[in-house]
Amino acid sequence: MKSPRFLVPLLAIWQIAAVSQAGWEAGLAKADITPGDPVPLAGYGGKTRLSDRVEHAIWLKALALRDETGATSVIVTSDLVGLSDKMIARIAAMARDKHGIPRERLILNASHNHSCPVTEDVLWLYYEFTPEEAAAKDRYTARVYEQYDAVIGAAIADLAPAELAYDLGLAGVAVNRRRARGPESRAFGNQVDQDVPVLTVRSGDRLRGILFGYSCHTTALGGLSINGDYAGFAQLELEKSHPGAVALFVQNCGGDANPLPRIRGRDAEATELAAMYGRILAEGVRQAIGAQMRPIAGPLRVAMGSTELPLEEGIPLEELKRRAPNLTGMPRREFEHFIRQYETLGGPPDHVDYPVQVWQFGKDLTFIALTGETVVDYSLKFKAAHGWNDTWVSGYNNDLLSYVPSLRVLREGGYEGVTGMFEYGHRAQYTEAVEERITALVDELVKQAGTPAP
Repeated sequence: MKSPRFLVPLLAIWQIAAVSQAGWEAGLAKADITPGDPVPLAGYGGKTRLSDRVEHAIWLKALALRDETGATSVIVTSDLVGLSDKMIARIAAMARDKHGIPRERLILNASHNHSCPVTEDVLWLYYEFTPEEAAAKDRYTARVYEQYDAVIGAAIADLAPAELAYDLGLAGVAVNRRRARGPESRAFGNQVDQDVPVLTVRSGDRLRGILFGYSCHTTALGGLSINGDYAGFAQLELEKSHPGAVALFVQNCGGDANPLPRIRGRDAEATELAAMYGRILAEGVRQAIGAQMRPIAGPLRVAMGSTELPLEEGIPLEELKRRAPNLTGMPRREFEHFIRQYETLGGPPDHVDYPVQVWQFGKDLTFIALTGETVVDYSLKFKAAHGWNDTWVSGYNNDLLSYVPSLRVLREGGYEGVTGMFEYGHRAQYTEAVEERITALVDELVKQAGTPAP
């Protein structure tokens, strides 16, 4: 009779072989986050907008992936304007404690929709609520937290054997909005990224999920209706043409791009235009799905890190105090915020912490998740560096912490480079180290995630 000690390695070898043959497991889920009552709408500064109708439902959607090593990763997309650091911390803690998902294996992306409710403290300097409006915002935020927990759990519960495939489509909706802002901006670049990355999830002949992205602000609409803007219309179109599949939209590096032209003041025509943009984007996705998509193998190796983005010097305290009484609305709230930082912290912080995530799908696809309102230069740069056809660069992950300009945009100035920083609560624009710091971090994380574990 053989000694029992030989049974353990034989069993281990069998288990490893069984896991390696299993390949991917994938799970998909969606959670309706459409408000049932009027709520303050997000995304645009000025007078608080209260919703008066629902154009179509808005959603959280989750894709859970388990590779041959048994590691589970989850990406959650949303029809929200963004998430704050406070929200990210709470959602990530729920995912870790209740579902066993480590932070580096959780990506939280927002479409940056401007026709959704305000949540928690996102863009908090934008708004001045009545007590009733603040209460409506808080009730809605509590529901959003519950639905994040539910959708992550449901996607994990839905895990089943699956095959992943990837390809690129094209769309022509985005226009560089910096160049479109009048004669003084005509010297700015006209950079856009019209690629539409598409990852499909199939189980045999059944198409279960479509993860797709685009680099363009979701700002075709600006009225008082709840909807997902052009990205919401694109998801509806894809789920209609592929019954049973869940379509998830990932906002890429659309910080300096708008869907143009836009219509203001004629809601019915504006809605039809947004729906048309959605159909154009959906057709780009469908054409990619109809092509010979490349199979995507595992394992899914991940890396996450952070760098500090230094800020220029801010306005001195005495000048803030002198100018604040002459201001109103958001500018006054910004200055009062900086004054409080002087009084409580000794001064506004001199940098912004900037996290980045990289997911490496075998040798087939590199997914780079940048933070904040990232301009298109980063997408073009990292695809050129790491592979035009097998690198997906997304923005609007993690905390909606600021616009994130490239060195080119920073030097050109304007809203995305300079003047948009105050509304995010930062004392000044980034220094010229911004692109170098982000590039170094991305390159290091791509290297880490691309190195097989021993």
